[in-house]
Amino acid sequence: MDQTPTPSINRDKLFADAKVVLDDVDALLKEAASATGQRAEQLREQAAEALHRAKLRIGEAQATLSEQTRKTLRETDGWVHANPWPAVGIAAGVAFLLGLLISRR
Repeated sequence: MDQTPTPSINRDKLFADAKVVLDDVDALLKEAASATGQRAEQLREQAAEALHRAKLRIGEAQATLSEQTRKTLRETDGWVHANPWPAVGIAAGVAFLLGLLISRR
């Protein structure tokens, strides 16, 4: 199986970026609440643009994660078909361990 880098780094960066964008939008909206006229309109436009960028980033991350998941599922399916008995053994071992953990509670 091909080892791809874990998506956790990308996920962590995405969460950090989303937090920054949300903090920026929050600050813009607070400033817009006290602003009037042209300045208020500019602040609302900046907030809308920041939200739009965040939606695009989340959509890109979702597409990437979906593709990585499909690839991993295809690779796992291929391995299981090529190695059915080891797969059964692994599944039995995992089930046994889960049974032990559950029975101790």
